[in-house]
Amino acid sequence: MRITQLQMVILAFVLLSAVGSSYAVPSFARQTGLSCNTCHRNPPELTSFGRLFKLRGYNLAAIPSNERVGDSPDLRLSKLFPISAMVLVSNTAFQDTPPGTQNGAAGFPQQASLFLAGSYASHLGGFAQVTYTHSDDHFSMDNTDLRYGNHAKLLGTDVDYGVTLNNNPGVEDLWNSTPAWGFPYISSEAAVSPIASPVINGGLAQDVAGLGAYTMWNNHLYANVTAYRSEHAGGSVPNDGTDQAFNIHGAAPYWRVAWQQFWDRSYLEVGTFGIYLNSYPGGVSGSTDRYVDSGIDFQYTLPVGADEFDVHGSYVHERANMGATFEAGGASQASHSLNTFKADAVYHFTNRYSATAAVFSMSGTADPLLYAPAPVSGSNNGSPASNGFITQFAYWPVQNVGLHVNYTGYWKFNGAADNYDGANRNAADNGSVYMGVWLIF
Repeated sequence: MRITQLQMVILAFVLLSAVGSSYAVPSFARQTGLSCNTCHRNPPELTSFGRLFKLRGYNLAAIPSNERVGDSPDLRLSKLFPISAMVLVSNTAFQDTPPGTQNGAAGFPQQASLFLAGSYASHLGGFAQVTYTHSDDHFSMDNTDLRYGNHAKLLGTDVDYGVTLNNNPGVEDLWNSTPAWGFPYISSEAAVSPIASPVINGGLAQDVAGLGAYTMWNNHLYANVTAYRSEHAGGSVPNDGTDQAFNIHGAAPYWRVAWQQFWDRSYLEVGTFGIYLNSYPGGVSGSTDRYVDSGIDFQYTLPVGADEFDVHGSYVHERANMGATFEAGGASQASHSLNTFKADAVYHFTNRYSATAAVFSMSGTADPLLYAPAPVSGSNNGSPASNGFITQFAYWPVQNVGLHVNYTGYWKFNGAADNYDGANRNAADNGSVYMGVWLIF
């Protein structure tokens, strides 16, 4: 980092360290009267209470009668309208500046969001986000999950069940080990990213609409199935698929099964998830590309006095038959696979500080057409293999203000450690320091 960037982040830490104690007041906190740390260790990591709150339709606590508009079972609205906002200001410094660009990339803001989140009616609630991004310079629909949730007794056993309508496979999930809510929770838009990623790792995010059902049996076994269709925000209506990488043929089913186990002082979740997708690339007819993504994940939590130690991990295997892309000359073969692994360990020092270390790795079928050479972003040998690490330190002077500094480093990038792009750029050159100020109010 340049010295001016160091001075800037030090000044931000000093100023925000001087802020006195206060309570965060985003949408859910406004409606329930609970502090943010009731549902989150630090946003967006959910506690056991937070997972239950989401499971039951974002509608766990009844609104007291003196805080309602209307006094009928048919109309019980909170006087506190469930609106909140988020602003993320950031700066990224590169290990080696990409050719033809300035050293460092400021996001002011990198992202700004409005949320309509909370209880809309009895057993009905939601989380709806509209986001402005600096790189696109416009507002668009972000992660949204509307759901009906309820609780019953079946043969003497507790059963939670519900229906979800959402726009990102996995956004309905309760854990921070699957892609939609996984680490890193905030990251740079300016940093160079590996050339390949499985579809389930955000390839359909905010580009689909899905309707599904879920259940939790005896507070242990969770299952969810959701069917998705392409909807392409900003595209033509009806959808003609032009210039779109994925156009779902029929419906794409997403599945999720998980088991959670509680002990006196620890918690473990293990599960599986995946999606099956037939897609027309660039249209709505003709040959298709088929993707089958299957994953396993885990989450472990261990309280340590007032502190907490968390570990998250996932592995995804993607099998792809890219017949349409092959016929169009975009790949040298139809059959492909990708394998991704990532794991992070975070230690929370109360709710004020956290330190995280993460590793990630990707491997897959080499293809000189699909992964072609190009300065900075390409692959000289046609391989998508990349691996590296992330270290992060976060400080929350108050529950709704977060300061983050992380370093992302690569041992291998797009198939090689040295001259990976054919233009003499090395994997280590893509290392970056990211500094973010996260304001939620």
